[in-house]
Amino acid sequence: MAKIKSAFFCQSCGYETPKWTGQCPSCHAWNTLTEEVIARDDKKATDKIWKEQYHLETKKAQSIQDIDFQQELRILTPDDELNRVLGGGFVPGSVILVAGDPGIGKSTLFLQTVLQWKGLKTL
Repeated sequence: MAKIKSAFFCQSCGYETPKWTGQCPSCHAWNTLTEEVIARDDKKATDKIWKEQYHLETKKAQSIQDIDFQQELRILTPDDELNRVLGGGFVPGSVILVAGDPGIGKSTLFLQTVLQWKGLKTL
């Protein structure tokens, strides 16, 4: 069964608020808020629409031993520690986000790594 919900709409500007107030918070007009009933779809119907629209599948949990994975080709860097942190090097076509406080050495780390790489063209 769908839940019934009401909201108040300003007749001047269309502002929506869950509670009635004498003055519209948006356009500041007095006594322009009127209550309207809104029927919210039930959760099952909404989930069905999402699954159909985005081709989502419901999958059951699997044991980690049952998960089939393949080893990705990785590009090794000259820095062994960076390779270790990246799980064995860069994966071609992947994006790696490196975050940290300003001045911590993110740019320096990658600049030094690229300069050690002989014959590599980078931007």
